[in-house]
Amino acid sequence: MTHASLFSGIGGFDLAAEWAGWTNAFNCEIDPFCRTILKYHRALKRDKAVDKLSPVERMRRLEKLEKDPVSWMLFFFAEYTRHPFTSFQKKAIRRITSNPEWYEVLSWSRELAKSTIVFMCIMYLVLTKRKRNVLLVSNSHENATRLLDPYKKSFEQNSLLKAYYGDLREAGNWTADEFSLTSGAAFRALGAMESPRGTRKDAFRPDTILPDDFDTDADCRNPDIVKKKWQWFEEALIPTRSVSGDLLVVFCGNVIARDCCVTRAGAKADHWDIVNIRDAEGRSTWPEKNTEERIRRIEQTISTKAFQQEYMNNPLSEGEVIKEVIWGKCPPMQRLQFAVAYADPSPSNARNKASSFKADFLLGYCDGTFYVYTGFLDHVTNDEFVDWFYNLRDYASERVQVYYFIENNSLQDPFYEQVFLPMFAARARERGFIGITPDCRCKPPKFERIEGNLEPLIRQGRLVLNIDERENPHMKRLEEQFLLLNRQMKSPADGPDCIEGGVWIINQKISTLNEGSYTIGQRVRASKRF
Repeated sequence: MTHASLFSGIGGFDLAAEWAGWTNAFNCEIDPFCRTILKYHRALKRDKAVDKLSPVERMRRLEKLEKDPVSWMLFFFAEYTRHPFTSFQKKAIRRITSNPEWYEVLSWSRELAKSTIVFMCIMYLVLTKRKRNVLLVSNSHENATRLLDPYKKSFEQNSLLKAYYGDLREAGNWTADEFSLTSGAAFRALGAMESPRGTRKDAFRPDTILPDDFDTDADCRNPDIVKKKWQWFEEALIPTRSVSGDLLVVFCGNVIARDCCVTRAGAKADHWDIVNIRDAEGRSTWPEKNTEERIRRIEQTISTKAFQQEYMNNPLSEGEVIKEVIWGKCPPMQRLQFAVAYADPSPSNARNKASSFKADFLLGYCDGTFYVYTGFLDHVTNDEFVDWFYNLRDYASERVQVYYFIENNSLQDPFYEQVFLPMFAARARERGFIGITPDCRCKPPKFERIEGNLEPLIRQGRLVLNIDERENPHMKRLEEQFLLLNRQMKSPADGPDCIEGGVWIINQKISTLNEGSYTIGQRVRASKRF
């Protein structure tokens, strides 16, 4: 029989149930003292499996486990390894545990367990007596102490470690920010810019330095602070090592600025491991833990800038190319000569595909100014994308003639022919016909197109986003992509690219519709007109 325990107290009824042969699913108790007793009971229960082994059998098991750090971690730290290790995590474990003299930077996204992996690696190295003087370093003493806490609690509470290695706590040298083991190993927390003097343990200088979250957003906005912290790291902290002894440095931190201590460490390191929450194909790099649905939820909750910095190691500075996006009142659509709905289809049919956004925006031109009335910018299915055209048609109603265009370069053409044309035909039978023209022009590179054609318009106040749509999340996303535009093009720019397409179409139509104008060039026959 399985039971759950509410208001558990110190666990008397739980123990009685266990003696009766019942399995406890969980305990629930608010009192801290009672929870401590419950933890003690659970620890004793875990020890039972260990106690079945004889001392000789236990030594044999330990000898086998210590030959393989991954197996060792899975055995002693099951609570930290609920999800299977990925290949990049296993590779990092092998590098860190097999190289006594080593300098590694782990720029793994949040939720990829970089600090946890390093914690288990160091516990393995200390307990196998390969390292014995460990410094944990962070942006403040308080945060360094917090990082040290899992190490301290493991020696206090991990019953498996105690069963195999004994109680290693050294009496009189056991505090939150510094403690020693009876094996001779020592751990110390150190905040940035603190004096590293006194870090020697007996005759042993530090042989392991673990900077973690060394950079802060505020520090990275001040180049002088970055310089001072880096000087302290290189000139004060690293020299605490022994020249004749090996030193392991594992620097954990995301790339939160183009110039930060992490990037400087990466340039010096033996290995700089950069892993984002999504890979180059837009898939989760640790799908067993971080599903696409969860990643997508985070992406929707925070800004593109924050997501790119914290989860994609891509620090973005707003306003590098486009300083400000203008929001203003759009003229009534009846005043427009015509309007253009321009769409970028992004051929993927995955709702959570990270590589490209689908886009569809309604633009108009009046008195020398281009106006973005409304639109859509998101990761959606092809079916939802087709619906966007009808939504824009309903928005415009009968107030103005709308010309519908869809980007269709040589790479997109088969997809357009085989997928979109049949979908539009099917939708026409349900909601009416929309005449859509493919834009088949050969376009210059995306950044140059956006910068060259749109930046002057925005700077002159001649490209305006509809202020009545400012709370529209799609329009907010468009503004964000404009502000984060840079030459590296590491952040999405599908919205600005779509706007550039619409502006180009409007300019072409103005040149042909205005009295007395003319164009020179080859006529493009749109055989795929639908």
